[in-house]
Amino acid sequence: MLLVISVLASAAAYAGELRGRITLDANGGPVANATVLIRPLGLSTQTDAEGAYEFLNLPPGTYEVTAHLHPLADERRRVEIAENGPATLDFALRIAAVQEQITVTASGREETTLESFQAVTSLDHLELTARSAPSLGEVLENAPGVAKRSSGPGTTRPVVRGFDGDRVLVMLDGMPTGTLSYQSGDHGEPLDATAMERVEVVRGPATLLYGSNAIGGVVNAISSHHQIHQHPHAGLRGRITGLGGSANGMGGGSGSFEFGRGHWTLWGGGGAHRTGDYSTPLGTVLNSGTRVDQASAGAGRFGDKFFGSIGYGMHQGRYGIPLLEDHRHDGHAHGHGDGEPVHLDFRRHNLRFSGGVKNLNSALEQFTLHLGYSDWRHTELEGLEAHNRYHNRQLVWRGVFDQRRWRGLTGRFGFMGARRDYSARGHEVTTPPVAQDALALYGLEEVDLEHVQLQFGGRLERTAYDPAGLRPRAFTGFSGAAGARMPLWEGGVLVAGYNHSYRAPALEELYAMGPHAGNLTWEIGDAGLGRERARGFDLAVRHAASRLRGEVNLFHYRLTDYVYLAPTGQLVDGLIEARYRQGSARYQGAEARLDAGLHGNLWLNLGLDWVRAELADSEMPLPRIPPLRGRIGLDARLGGFSLRPGVVLAGRQDRLFPTETPTAGYSVFNLDASYTVASRRAVHIFGVNAFNLGDRLYRNHLSFIKEYAPEIGRGVRFSYTIQVF
Repeated sequence: MLLVISVLASAAAYAGELRGRITLDANGGPVANATVLIRPLGLSTQTDAEGAYEFLNLPPGTYEVTAHLHPLADERRRVEIAENGPATLDFALRIAAVQEQITVTASGREETTLESFQAVTSLDHLELTARSAPSLGEVLENAPGVAKRSSGPGTTRPVVRGFDGDRVLVMLDGMPTGTLSYQSGDHGEPLDATAMERVEVVRGPATLLYGSNAIGGVVNAISSHHQIHQHPHAGLRGRITGLGGSANGMGGGSGSFEFGRGHWTLWGGGGAHRTGDYSTPLGTVLNSGTRVDQASAGAGRFGDKFFGSIGYGMHQGRYGIPLLEDHRHDGHAHGHGDGEPVHLDFRRHNLRFSGGVKNLNSALEQFTLHLGYSDWRHTELEGLEAHNRYHNRQLVWRGVFDQRRWRGLTGRFGFMGARRDYSARGHEVTTPPVAQDALALYGLEEVDLEHVQLQFGGRLERTAYDPAGLRPRAFTGFSGAAGARMPLWEGGVLVAGYNHSYRAPALEELYAMGPHAGNLTWEIGDAGLGRERARGFDLAVRHAASRLRGEVNLFHYRLTDYVYLAPTGQLVDGLIEARYRQGSARYQGAEARLDAGLHGNLWLNLGLDWVRAELADSEMPLPRIPPLRGRIGLDARLGGFSLRPGVVLAGRQDRLFPTETPTAGYSVFNLDASYTVASRRAVHIFGVNAFNLGDRLYRNHLSFIKEYAPEIGRGVRFSYTIQVF
């Protein structure tokens, strides 16, 4: 790395410039606060009140430039940058069926998902509102390669390519959420989807940038104010969303604003989301209601040299664990047994600071320091009595150096650390109080060789546990990856990658001892477990053209010393005894997506994902692996109106872990419609989402309570959003 920096230090300053203006195609009016992205430089800026933008000191060359503003369709154009003298490039944005997806999660800077070295899905605010739910797994369950694990609507968490728990990292605005959803099947990731700008899912190992518990993937929820500002926004912009629906009594809304003046920017927002007990074709699932409240505020100063911001966020709410039910002939669900309803009350406080300096020298573009502190508490209530209490405090810091592009070489390197204090009290607590520390150094480089782009990097990480009264453990491991992206034809690329990842055992895998009702097991950890290692290959073919877009992703991972929960066949207090053990495992699968323009404004949307996971030696299937799944839909457009019928198809899952039962296949029909009205400074979006139109009885194979609580029946959601920019 020092050699790279010394070479970069000799690079000269550039004099190329790019200017332009973004307007609305319908009326020629200027579009303010649209994002303009130059790839592969990784540079972005936003338009002013007159729709103008500007880039200075650009290296000479030919680049793809993308103009982006949700919910308008993106426009991508090619431009030649001369060494001395400005270039001009104007855009006219319009409403269209297919939009370019933008990600900051895959590489740590803004780029299009089609150009990413990893498989990425980015869901924007309109898609999130249509799928609105109180928990993150339910919002994402039909995204490519993503399923949901659950013990009810409030407890869901995304499962990526079959990976769950500590192998999938969930973040809010690029920092860990601090919740405990990865430790238990009845702990969720509460989220108000209407308050999110977008959610990005990186499928496959992302350990280089984010750590050893991203061995299966990363899910990053990005709030409306978190757009990696680093430059001020003049004037006022914001958004208000409201929604309501049937089948679960849904109601809620959110609002956010951002005001800029000079070098200063202020922002804030808040909202609430409520659902009642949800309905199924067999009746109502009792004690399945949820509520989530959230608020945030912050301020930042973004100068020409220095920038910094500080923000505060709060989430609180409650969700129920559905009662174990038997469904009588009268079609209504009744409580099973004499147990009291169980609710989980939660609250999270989060403080965040980001700051840095730009234009450090001829070698480094900028340095950014991120600090995040989260304080998460939740209480399990049985009736009115507090049953178990959990407290998780976490401080995370990350420093990032962005290199200045030089002769096709660019990248970033940095350091990351975390301090976690965890404790639990109650009748069913299985883990002791633990202090956990982590420290890592990493680097990620890209080389543009004109006809092929290469990416390579590594991460060295140490994780240490200090449990009260038990044996402390420390793990050190190296993760590395290399990838190549090359053009195949006009608009088509091939992306191939290899990764070697390391993961330290999780807290519960080492120290669990006792009843874990959320997982329906009596768990016994093993303080002697070793580190988990994974080797994987990814291969993708992608195509992007005006009337045809799609991708096919293939993956194969081999995990050595894979940690899994193995049932012993014994019963302890009515629960299955299970011990954490290690062995070899295989994960392999595929994802495919195709968007094809059939005629005029009529598009065909197809999707498919499949994963197979098993212990390598015995070929025993691993638990809660999603079945083969497909999606078929149409998108018919007329002006600002869109009608999108679709069906989700899932196969039967009968490759089972010993404690599982098979799940039948199903087909669920949905219908989405929206009407968008765009003007110079605002966009109005009216939406309708009708789901499970056939009132189909179906069950989620990844649900811990699928036998008692099938998925939601027929319903409809209505939403309205006004976005001022």
